[in-house]
Amino acid sequence: MTIAPIRVSSLALALVLAGCAVGPDYVRPPVQMPSGFKEDPNWKPAQPSDEKMPAAWWKLFNDPELDALADQVAGANQDVRVAEANYRQAVATARQAFAGLFPVVSLDASRIRSQGSSGTTASRSARPTTFDSVTLGASWEIDLWGGVRRSLEAARANARASAGDLAATTLSLQGQLVADYLSLRVADEQRHLLKDAVEAYEKSLELTESRYRGGVAARSDVTQAQAQLEATRAQSIDVQISRAQLEHAIAVLIGKPPADFSIAEHPYQLQFPAVPPLLPSTLLERRPDVGAAERRAAAANAQIGVAQAAFFPTLTFSATGGYSAPSGVSLFSIPERVWSLGPALAEKLFDAGARSAAREQAVAGWDAATATYRRTVLSALQNVEDDLASLRILAQEATVEADAVRAAQESLALTISQYKGGTVSYLNVITAQTTELSSRQNALSIDGRRAAATVQLIQALGGGWELAQEQN
Repeated sequence: MTIAPIRVSSLALALVLAGCAVGPDYVRPPVQMPSGFKEDPNWKPAQPSDEKMPAAWWKLFNDPELDALADQVAGANQDVRVAEANYRQAVATARQAFAGLFPVVSLDASRIRSQGSSGTTASRSARPTTFDSVTLGASWEIDLWGGVRRSLEAARANARASAGDLAATTLSLQGQLVADYLSLRVADEQRHLLKDAVEAYEKSLELTESRYRGGVAARSDVTQAQAQLEATRAQSIDVQISRAQLEHAIAVLIGKPPADFSIAEHPYQLQFPAVPPLLPSTLLERRPDVGAAERRAAAANAQIGVAQAAFFPTLTFSATGGYSAPSGVSLFSIPERVWSLGPALAEKLFDAGARSAAREQAVAGWDAATATYRRTVLSALQNVEDDLASLRILAQEATVEADAVRAAQESLALTISQYKGGTVSYLNVITAQTTELSSRQNALSIDGRRAAATVQLIQALGGGWELAQEQN
């Protein structure tokens, strides 16, 4: 039984066009996701919520100066520029992989002057000859086994992973700027608090000196008041160190030399914006680092197909056509025309296990990428749980500390009245003043930690990041 040539050609063409892609098709690695968060079981919407995190999430703090600074990070920060360049590089790599699906066309033109020699007198006396040639060629390696397509799949996944890296870097640095800015404002409030304390202690010193001159207070009372005043002044000066460092850090985050940047000091009221609730599963879509890790798993999966395709033969079609003639002869004429056309099939018969080793490397890479993805998801869940716990506990602590501040202020007022009446020593006044100042400082510190935990929670939830579209 024989098969007609046309049927053989049709079958071969169908095989070439259809081409199978060897290797496993990608499926997102399964991860165990809880139905809710442990630290706040009620922190999940019963139905889709219209309240969404704004893309510029720092606007939740209602501070125009903060808005202006945070907006500069994406365009001016050098780490963001590095990530953006890496993303463009990954996109270009994907375009390069896509080009592998098409033929390569080349044009060659040459003029070669030569003289042969066979050792005879006649040959040595022959004149050099010039040979002109112009050819157009094309070569196409048919992607029968999907090796090129798997390479393209991996390159595209890596490009999307780089987009996630860019988003993660931007989110991290924006969060760092917001946290630094809020810490700077806490430092301003601490200095303002210490300034008030210095003024109060100056009045206490004046009162004590007056009582000493009147003979109703001991000299030790004056020295104690003086020591307390100077110690508080020292604290007020020390706060300037952290403020200056935070200001320098913010300058670098927005790509400016610290010497050319400053933030004016002014009264500030910390705010604690409500963060829209999200289900744990939402982290898989919102967290840029999770998205990047998942895309790298997809790229590693595609590399298995690339390694597996290397076990099969390669089929290449090539064609050339042009003209070749000695100098002086009309080059572009039918007698001088040259051409070639035909397929080439190549297969490695022995490589000492190189291809098997490459496939094992690809499988190991897939296992590592899968584990990295799952670890990233678990870390994301931990971040949210940590920040939810911090906000919940700090809110309780703030309530208790507010009661402590009120009690300390009332105790201080009573103690000063008693001291003026001569019923207690000045040591009681110092103790009450120290307790009152410490309580107010603790309350301010708790507020600063609550603001920082809010920023961290927004970052842990992915901020305003949206899934970057593949651009290749």
